[in-house]
Amino acid sequence: MTRSHPTVEKIGGTCMARTGAMLRNVFLRRTAQAGPYGRIFVVSAYAGNTDRLLEHKKSGEPGVYALFSGATSDSAWGDALSAVGEEMCGQNARLFDNEVDRQAADAFVRERVEGVRSCLIDLHRLCSYGHFRMRQHLTTVREMLAAIGEAHSAHNTALLLRRHGVDSVLVDLTGWRDGTQKTLDERIQAGLASVDVSRQLPILTGYAQCSERLMESFDRGYTEVTFSRVAVLTRAREAIIHKEYHLSSADPAIVGVERVRTIGKTNYDVADQLSNMGMEAIHPRAAKGLRQASIPLRVKNAFEPEDAGTSITPDYRSARPRTEIVTGLRGVFALEFHEPDMVGVKGYDSTILDTLRRYKVRIVSKTSNANTITHYLEGSLKSVKRVETDLAETFEAAAISSRKVAIVSVIGSDLNLNGLTAAATATLAESEVRLLGVHQSMRNVDVQLVIDEGDFERAVRCLHKALVEDDRYGAESAEAAA
Repeated sequence: MTRSHPTVEKIGGTCMARTGAMLRNVFLRRTAQAGPYGRIFVVSAYAGNTDRLLEHKKSGEPGVYALFSGATSDSAWGDALSAVGEEMCGQNARLFDNEVDRQAADAFVRERVEGVRSCLIDLHRLCSYGHFRMRQHLTTVREMLAAIGEAHSAHNTALLLRRHGVDSVLVDLTGWRDGTQKTLDERIQAGLASVDVSRQLPILTGYAQCSERLMESFDRGYTEVTFSRVAVLTRAREAIIHKEYHLSSADPAIVGVERVRTIGKTNYDVADQLSNMGMEAIHPRAAKGLRQASIPLRVKNAFEPEDAGTSITPDYRSARPRTEIVTGLRGVFALEFHEPDMVGVKGYDSTILDTLRRYKVRIVSKTSNANTITHYLEGSLKSVKRVETDLAETFEAAAISSRKVAIVSVIGSDLNLNGLTAAATATLAESEVRLLGVHQSMRNVDVQLVIDEGDFERAVRCLHKALVEDDRYGAESAEAAA
């Protein structure tokens, strides 16, 4: 690849589904120096396709993968795979008014769908002999299915751009019919080896088949990990994520569009706190690579292309201490472990952590005192109850309980403000929001307030008003921060 320090840009599934707007606002936008070139794009599957291929991210409704992994026959998952193929061809029909392009797009879908179908039928037959175990192959199956979605959207995007006169190149990182085993870096470098970004516009699949097995570590966060490594390997001058919204001081759906403020600048520490609260600007492991390489990240609203968006850099610190964002997480389980004999005895915490890891329950936050450890967890009720049961069997004298709560987090690159925590707790009291717990670290980037789940939206609104809108400890305007 010609070394010209491109920008590396990622587009998520919701934005990809609005193809016309993406063509106008992002792909076909020209820079003064290089026209539409000097950029590398990493694209996700169109919204909904990964849910159909795996399982619905929010509702858990089974997709092809979920049906296959629990199947006793080929019919259910086979029908679901056929339905995905039909939906993708339907998307092609809506995107392409040129018959040649549409036929090429449909042929691409059919090849991938039928190729995966044949592979899964063979795998199912192989595992019926007993010498092979299906569970050993399920991660690979999950990756193969997810890859169909990214390959479909990347192939379509390259076709559309060529129809608009852009020399666009599909860089398929999915390893389709590739018998070699490569690391992620090797896969990316091989894909871009013959691309000249000064004269070509490469479109990369968000999924990359590699020896690191991305989905095993990151599940659906793999696209951002690929994006991050592409930026690092190409020594990008900037990494850009196009989203369907601005990175704002709160959720506009809760606070109101007219009340939130766009964040002009912040740092990777803040981005990590947002990710912990489910308001993910970028996957933490992806952010780590960019931060270590000193590559700035920009989060832009794809539907307001003239707006500069939010710049995230390693060393940014607000000119004065201030609250930047009020956000939070609902549906958190507070798992309280109380053991009177804990004082001075080691080993309790490590056993709890091992149990949480075994049931794949994510820790959002944690507090402890002399005889009590409370973990705030994100996971299913079933998993949390299993954790309780296991711990009760191990520690017979302990009192273990769980309840659903919400956490509201006040976040900023510099929260070194005398009285901030007092103001936050007083604001909740004035709004009749019952406070269950408060956590603040010495790093001064966030304050976490534990409340009843039913009070979540009221708490976000009142804290945003007190700490941001009234500017007592508020965010600067986007103009002042930019």
